[in-house]
Amino acid sequence: MDSPDNWRKSSYSGPDDGNNCVEIATTPTHTAIRDSKDPAIGTLAVPAGSFTLFIEALKKTP
Repeated sequence: MDSPDNWRKSSYSGPDDGNNCVEIATTPTHTAIRDSKDPAIGTLAVPAGSFTLFIEALKKTP
């Protein structure tokens, strides 16, 4: 996967959170995840469909 250039932080991250967030970026086939504190450490890339299922499962968790 090529490194995406559309990184964004969670909408839940507020101004007081500083850089303590996870960022995601999407391509047509993958979702990439990285630590905003140290993005050079690396990224985790997962197929787009798998990431969607993961997020849906999180939303169902009490």
